[in-house]
Amino acid sequence: MTFSLIGRCARTGQFGAAATTSSLAVGARVQAVAPKVGAVLTQHRTDPRLGPRGLALLRSGCTAEETVAALVASTPDHKWRQLAAIDAAGRTAHFHGARVKPESGAAHARDVVAIGNILSSDKVPQAMAEAFVAHPDLPLAERLLRGLEAGEAAGGEHGDVRSASLLVFGDHDFALVDLRVDGDAAPIPRLRSLWNEYAPLVEAYVVRVLNPDAAIVL
Repeated sequence: MTFSLIGRCARTGQFGAAATTSSLAVGARVQAVAPKVGAVLTQHRTDPRLGPRGLALLRSGCTAEETVAALVASTPDHKWRQLAAIDAAGRTAHFHGARVKPESGAAHARDVVAIGNILSSDKVPQAMAEAFVAHPDLPLAERLLRGLEAGEAAGGEHGDVRSASLLVFGDHDFALVDLRVDGDAAPIPRLRSLWNEYAPLVEAYVVRVLNPDAAIVL
């Protein structure tokens, strides 16, 4: 019971993911993101090994479609897997295995793909993608979170969610944003609260890495 999305900001080149599920630690299992490369989602009967494998394929020059196809071909249990990828050019692809439980679905729009399983409605992924593309001027993390919120507003899972995550990479090999909520009765509103608190600090933390002499006390 998971719904998630991965996206790219065409203005900044950032890549990121947002996800929520009924079990713990969605942020540790579902999304894989790499700067200037792209992102991968792996869910349903989740195999977290497929995220790094997908990123390696993207780094090698594979498109999103080629990456998903290669992951499916190399995974004996692909019938249980739900996958998505976005590549450096913003192209997207997804896969639903034959044993992924309904309602399941996917939606693609410019620089984004949203997927879900055991949903209350097949409209959830489309709502997520539409929310993502609605305000391209906003920071990528905000757009991803709005997508997750739209998915919940459209009905979300067929049940309660307990964890949520927000992950964004920019130009560097460390995350700009890596926020996670676990074991919460309302993880998406809690994630919103965390992001609202963290958003003004993002650039300050980058300065701490790249130019510590100029860092301010937070």
